[in-house]
Amino acid sequence: MGASSSTEHDTTELREAESLAASTGGLSLLQNVFSNLSDPQTHTLSPSSLQQSFGIDIVKVECEAIEPPIGFAELLNHVGSSIVDLFFMAEKGGINWLEFLRGYTKCCGRTSASNSLNTLFRVFAMAAEKAGLSLKLEFEFDDTDCKMTGSLLASDLLMLLWVCWVMSWHHRNTNNSKQKANYILPDLNHMVLSAVESCSDISSDSKISNLSELNVELPAGKIHLWALRTVPFLADSFGQFVQAKLRKAVSHEDNLEKSGPSVGDISSTKCNTCLLTPGRAWAVSLNLRSTLHEEIVKTCFPNHAYETDENLLYRSGLHGRGLNRFWANVEGYKGPVLMLIAASSGDAHEGGKEWIIGALTDQGFENKDTFYGTSGSLYALSPVFHTFSSSGREKNFIYSHLHPTDFARVTLNHHALDKTYQPGSLCPAQGYLPLQASVLDVEVWGLGGRSAKEVQNANQKREDLFTEQRRKIDLKTFSNWEDSPEKMMMDMMNNPNTVQREER
Repeated sequence: MGASSSTEHDTTELREAESLAASTGGLSLLQNVFSNLSDPQTHTLSPSSLQQSFGIDIVKVECEAIEPPIGFAELLNHVGSSIVDLFFMAEKGGINWLEFLRGYTKCCGRTSASNSLNTLFRVFAMAAEKAGLSLKLEFEFDDTDCKMTGSLLASDLLMLLWVCWVMSWHHRNTNNSKQKANYILPDLNHMVLSAVESCSDISSDSKISNLSELNVELPAGKIHLWALRTVPFLADSFGQFVQAKLRKAVSHEDNLEKSGPSVGDISSTKCNTCLLTPGRAWAVSLNLRSTLHEEIVKTCFPNHAYETDENLLYRSGLHGRGLNRFWANVEGYKGPVLMLIAASSGDAHEGGKEWIIGALTDQGFENKDTFYGTSGSLYALSPVFHTFSSSGREKNFIYSHLHPTDFARVTLNHHALDKTYQPGSLCPAQGYLPLQASVLDVEVWGLGGRSAKEVQNANQKREDLFTEQRRKIDLKTFSNWEDSPEKMMMDMMNNPNTVQREER
């Protein structure tokens, strides 16, 4: 297989390439792909077959918020050929084993987040060029680095984010055997506006009804910094996409009879009516690693349209706004939780501003009169996305208790009053003074996995059993009615000032 072409290249280079591929855990996969797709006579891969493996074929593109830009569907169709043209060097006979390894390492090898972003932008820029779209991006290379220059429009950035989202979907749904499907893209305006606010003079207070109306050019360098700071794991979607496509190339022939959800099935109706929409959940997930990331992306990419939102612990519009209802649904959950609050500030008669904020904790809520917890993050989710992680300066992470009766008002204080989290505004025009707003809706999502939910369910069943047992009073244990607690309670209700004699 791969060894058959080693005589044509320096053995040291081949060993180095195999070692780099092995460090990513993908050497065995690459061997299987090369064996399945390569010509047995020339021991090389056809560029066209590799382009087909990386291809994204579509029928129709739709979006939750706005119409996709003209040419976006065509851009997706050129992703596969752009990957091969950029990273897999072909000789006259095709792509040999060594160049296949090198190409994979360029896409999925261990590198800095900055280099990964540059790789992603290069694929996007070439695919856009092949689709006939005009981008003002340029790349400068030297022996060790690639520098991106130029600028992007807000609509260009939205297309880039959508490309990454589609790549992430393919990573999550490798068993989908459908070659073509309808793509329903999530609303990602909050992420684009975050970049616009960070990279230009336009503030979140500006009334922006359509991103296509924003002709401001966002400098490539500032976009790069925004991505590293706000969505640091955005570029991971590209490497995961390449790996997913290679895995599918190996298993596709064995799974033709299997069917999976189309891309149009990714967003369930229930999920779209929640505060934590697929677009907002994906934005939060781009700041998280490990198990937290895996749990929250279930909201972005459910395996089936009929899949229930197992992670939803509480929603005020569904379970009730009273705090007793809140605690009945969240108490006993010991895993990380994400709480979202939708609120409206300003005069309702003058069109108050609506916004959504979020708080991520590393543990469940507890009824305490003191601060607790060890870490957490705050999020501005709508209309603009921002994340504020722990600063390490103070430890006032969580404060929750039973004193209020319901979720009626929320107060936002300036970060100068408490430095537990990184500074910044959670909503437009927050200012220095405390900002009070009317609560519209509240959600709590458990991110501790199935085991945390099972433990909570077991605790709640046990508590319900104890409560039911306490309600049952066996009157046979009392000698007569005069000694029963029921009579005592009735007497106190009829005349609370009556002195009750205590038997000794």
